[in-house]
Amino acid sequence: MLRRHRSALPALLVTGLYGAALTLAVIVAMVSGDLGPLWWLTLFATVTEGVAATGQNLLLLVLAGLSWAWGIWQVLRGPLGGPPQQDRNTLRLRVALYVATATTWLLYGIESWIWADATVIVSAVMWVVVLLFMRVLDGDRPYMRGAGVLGYGGFTVIGVLDLVGRPVPDEVEMICGLADLAWTVLILRAQWRDDRWETATVAYGIAALVVPIFLMLAALPFLEEESGAEALGAVSSVLMMIWLARSAHDLAAPNHRPATRTASGA
Repeated sequence: MLRRHRSALPALLVTGLYGAALTLAVIVAMVSGDLGPLWWLTLFATVTEGVAATGQNLLLLVLAGLSWAWGIWQVLRGPLGGPPQQDRNTLRLRVALYVATATTWLLYGIESWIWADATVIVSAVMWVVVLLFMRVLDGDRPYMRGAGVLGYGGFTVIGVLDLVGRPVPDEVEMICGLADLAWTVLILRAQWRDDRWETATVAYGIAALVVPIFLMLAALPFLEEESGAEALGAVSSVLMMIWLARSAHDLAAPNHRPATRTASGA
């Protein structure tokens, strides 16, 4: 497996270093009751004042940490095989997907500092991904492009307006959010029908939509603690990052061809 992925060894090294740091932070929290190192490693922020190192807090933070470790491996290991011959549109989409992966982490990692700025960056990058996806998919789908442009383009405008002190009504944000959801569902459906993307990649995309809901229902007793909501947010962000990165990885796999799984179009 290590030899099949282009950057497997560096990815394994980084994942191992993160895992070692995570283990040490857990030991520190258990021995001294100091959640600071573990909180920073898993939630990328300073620990909230008054949060105790209880069993449930440790469990939630370890869950977030394990999610990040798996995400590091999935993202950094790169595509399978050697560099392929790609057309310009496919290469541009891959680059945009990798940038979107990085900005998804950016949104999670610094949202408590500059939420509006990060939102504008992520939405603008995803708007580019929407447009490039339409050039790579087999056949044009105006309704899919329209949903993505309305959603991510709308959030980009909302973020800019928020920066200049011109907030928009909540109903507008809700419409953009529904458009985002519609585009994601449609793009996952298109990926499922296209042999260039692996089934596992589509599964990660579906999980990014549904797993946070089930986790939130299962963890309702823990959500009174700030660590609960933050840890679930980490899991959701990691799943989205993995889907975006794997979508780019799969496009570079030499054994995949631009063919659909079914005869019918999306």
